[in-house]
Amino acid sequence: MESLAFRSFSTTSSFSLSTRSSLLHRSPKSISKFPPSVVSSSSLRSPSFSLSSSKPLLFSPFRKSLKTHFPIHASSQNNDQPAPPPAIVNPPPQGAKILPLIISVSVGLILRFLVPKPVEVTSQAWQLLAIFVSTIAGLVLNPLPVGAWAFLGLTTSIVTKTLTFSTAFNAFTNEVIWLIVISFFFARGFVKTGLGDRVATYFVKWLGKSTLGLSYGLTISEALIAPAMPSTTARAGGVFLPIIKSLSLSAGSKPGDASSKKLGSYLIQSQFQSAGNSSALFLTAAAQNLLCLKLAEELGVIVSSPWVTWFKAASLPAFVCLLLTPLVLYKLYPPETKDTPEAPAMAAKKLELMGPVTKNEWVMVGTMLLAVSLWVFGDALGIPSVVAAMIGLSILLLLGVLDWDDCLSEKSAWDTLAWFAVLVGMASQLTNLGIVSWMSGSVGKVLQSLSLSWPAAFCVLQASYFFIHYLFASQTGHVGALYSAFLAMHLAAGVPGVLAALALAYNTNLFGAITHYSSGQAAVYFGAGYVDLPDVFKMGFVMALINATIWGVVGTFWWKFLGLY
Repeated sequence: MESLAFRSFSTTSSFSLSTRSSLLHRSPKSISKFPPSVVSSSSLRSPSFSLSSSKPLLFSPFRKSLKTHFPIHASSQNNDQPAPPPAIVNPPPQGAKILPLIISVSVGLILRFLVPKPVEVTSQAWQLLAIFVSTIAGLVLNPLPVGAWAFLGLTTSIVTKTLTFSTAFNAFTNEVIWLIVISFFFARGFVKTGLGDRVATYFVKWLGKSTLGLSYGLTISEALIAPAMPSTTARAGGVFLPIIKSLSLSAGSKPGDASSKKLGSYLIQSQFQSAGNSSALFLTAAAQNLLCLKLAEELGVIVSSPWVTWFKAASLPAFVCLLLTPLVLYKLYPPETKDTPEAPAMAAKKLELMGPVTKNEWVMVGTMLLAVSLWVFGDALGIPSVVAAMIGLSILLLLGVLDWDDCLSEKSAWDTLAWFAVLVGMASQLTNLGIVSWMSGSVGKVLQSLSLSWPAAFCVLQASYFFIHYLFASQTGHVGALYSAFLAMHLAAGVPGVLAALALAYNTNLFGAITHYSSGQAAVYFGAGYVDLPDVFKMGFVMALINATIWGVVGTFWWKFLGLY
């Protein structure tokens, strides 16, 4: 769930009521002074340019929207007090949305008081399950922002004495959650220094002579950046969408217009559908990957040398999907513009304007190489992954690549800390209180009654886990809600533990492109306006089937070769 939004900077002028009134009755000469309307940002360094004044900006950063209000002062003969601002007739509603609130709370109350408690389950466990289910319902229906709703769930568990204060907040010291938080800061560093933009632009220069080559260049560059930039949303909004949008505009392909089909729609779809495989390729390419292995560990499934094991198991099916996705979409969702001969020259010009690699970019490269190396060899060196990330962040802070204000302003990181910790803490206590084992045992008995072999049960459970995501607006929320339960069902059905844990984790990345709300990057790419909503659902479903087939067939043979079953 991770979600970041990057939009173009804009400046606006705000006019008070008295100012507007005076402007209507005075000549322009009475206007005293206009302040400069230039907004600069150090958070995104990537330059923009245009080949001529009549052409759109090339690779202009698609930055976060800031509004700078400059009041315009006008003289007036009337020096009376300014008129009061107009009253707001219909103030926006405050607090929780009533209907989603009622439904979310009702789900928990019905489970707690109307559904008979199984004999095998304690009253404390059943009450915690009701609170957890109500919390998950709220994450789906959004009566309040995710972090706020999770905090209410945590408070309820303490007020009802279902959990003690120390137990409820125990997950806030979880190493994996802090590793996820630090990963947001790394992603900010990539965007702030412009390093991610530079890498992607090089691939546009090398492979961008045709639309298909352009797509491959963007796909490969994301796969290379992914292990060191652990946020798919940040990669989408901070690096690739700005480049895609500028390339599309330079080719006359505009969002929300019939011309969007010329280039922009295809590039957006290709990058969107490829992103899931890039995230599945590396353990550190997405926040939810780390969360999956932590939850698996709590169920007794230990993945040795996690970074290396993850990469080896994912490598072959992910590489096949990354190679086929742009080509498949080129046939199923073809662009009208097939050749982009000017793109390499544009990229070269942009690189020239960007100048040589800066000191901060070199520091970012060195820091991420160190962090990735420690993630790969950390087990042998006795350095946990979170400590490696802390070392990397400390270097960036000491050398000034990031400052503390950058970290404090990264709202997504702190929001993630809050609601991830709540979900992980509740899921952990449900395991300790026996709820997960009871549920998995019940499902296991059903599967046994159907006489399903473990491979058949594996397919049924993986498909169910995938398509349930149509009800979720966050990959990480999905993991926190269902990963432990589905892994326990796999184990009860006799599926080898490491295979089940990794397959579910890979699955979590692949369903991030099935709808316009299925992940943070989905919102970023759909928000660009190049792809119609029916096409998002149609191509999301088609590519989901293609990905499932490739991972199912190629993965089956590859995982057998690796000895996972």
